Amino acid sequence: MIQRLDEVAKVTFEKNPQKVWYGGREHLIEKIGLHHTYRAGRTLYHVFSVASSDLFFRLVLDTDNLLWKLTEVSDGEAN
Repeated sequence: MIQRLDEVAKVTFEKNPQKVWYGGREHLIEKIGLHHTYRAGRTLYHVFSVASSDLFFRLVLDTDNLLWKLTEVSDGEAN
């Protein structure tokens, strides 16, 4: 099921996202899907679609304040 969220996220990041904390657990990122950017005014946002062993995440990095937002989580099941 897809859940739309708007939560500040804790993400370990080197060149790409490595780990994300969600639901009280640390999820190791195993696959990086789509990465794109967009601007809203002067702010540049980086959007990453990533997957752990059991969940899909959509993460957004705000480059003005370097905060990560978790905007979507899915377990792969139909809604």
